[in-house]
Amino acid sequence: MIFKGVSDGRPYPDHGVETIKQWVDVAPRLVRLDELVTTKRTLDLEALLADDSTFYGDLFAHVVQYQGVLYLEDGLHRAVRAALQGRRVLHARVLTL
Repeated sequence: MIFKGVSDGRPYPDHGVETIKQWVDVAPRLVRLDELVTTKRTLDLEALLADDSTFYGDLFAHVVQYQGVLYLEDGLHRAVRAALQGRRVLHARVLTL
């Protein structure tokens, strides 16, 4: 199993951190893929296969830690790509609520 779980939607309250400029204030760290619960059930294959998928976005995935659980809010394509490459960890910005 790649992830701890797959969810459809965000089970945590709105945190107000929406723009990349706001996320940049959250320092990135390594997160194990098997500790993440996704907030999306589907993956955009085009985003997964794109060479420049982070060109206009953040280089790091966005994770929200809520009630001790790590939710992958943005960057599912990065996480799946890491898993396909045999990596078990992902660099992510982790916002703790």
